[in-house]
Amino acid sequence: CKIGIPVPPGFTITTEVCAAYYEQGKKIPEKAVPEIDEALKKVEATFGKKFGDVSDPLLVSVRSGAALSMPGMMNTILNLGLNDATTEGLAAKTDNPRFAYDCYRRFIQMFGEVSMGIEMEHFDEVFDARKAKAKVKLDTDLSAKDLKAIIDDYKKIVRKYAKREFPQDPKEQLVMSRDAVFMSWWAPKASYYRKMEKIDDSIGTACSVQAMVFGNMGDTSSTGVGFTRDPGSGEKVFY
Repeated sequence: CKIGIPVPPGFTITTEVCAAYYEQGKKIPEKAVPEIDEALKKVEATFGKKFGDVSDPLLVSVRSGAALSMPGMMNTILNLGLNDATTEGLAAKTDNPRFAYDCYRRFIQMFGEVSMGIEMEHFDEVFDARKAKAKVKLDTDLSAKDLKAIIDDYKKIVRKYAKREFPQDPKEQLVMSRDAVFMSWWAPKASYYRKMEKIDDSIGTACSVQAMVFGNMGDTSSTGVGFTRDPGSGEKVFY
């Protein structure tokens, strides 16, 4: 932000909150809740969209952010805030139904695995079967109609393995994702890595929530990683 790169607005729920979450028996400290709500309102004001707005929704990504990188931490969740209604709103606002349905199916897949504990292979089987049925090789060759069918099948997977409907309330989605970030601190791989590397178990992980920008809107849209230095040589150039 300071060097003028247009970083999407966001906020971080700190490692102190993670530590308190475990101290209080896996419950978020009460005073953190209004602070999180206030931070979300700031993101809405900065980005000019409302979280849960059915006509033009603010969507966010949720990431874990430990001070030290380690294996076993939570995978990123993208497009949080989508549900049946906001997806239709996104389709209408962008005049791009295929993009909207692609975002929703990605979100159900990521959220289903990370926040609801559903094995990714169940989603992959549905996706690959639809590609075979549509006789396409690339994910991008699937039509809006194909993606809507995938969404319906993904919801069936959620009902089968999570024994509940896919959550439609964006605030519930955010709470579940936040807790999944904190829970990942004690994922077996992460816990074992800390033990081997003699890293303090009490430092915890942070949870970063950031407004979404998209790499799947079409041929002129892409996604990647940027560095303020060359990661190979350390030269001070944008990479």
